[in-house]
Amino acid sequence: MNVENIGTWAGLVWTALSEADVLGVKQLKKITKLKDKEVFAALGWLARENKITLHPDEADGKEILVALVPEN
Repeated sequence: MNVENIGTWAGLVWTALSEADVLGVKQLKKITKLKDKEVFAALGWLARENKITLHPDEADGKEILVALVPEN
């Protein structure tokens, strides 16, 4: 795992989120075909850049919902 790979994974996650309002981590894994650690590395990258919001899923206590931060 290196910074270049994480940036690529972040791009895949960002693209998936740009096509949907909100996605769960399970959905992101399915759409992007990334592994757990790859999705979480990408989410960390995007969160550090303030590009996403993370919220617990009320219906599924184990799921995290992810959405893009609206651009100003």
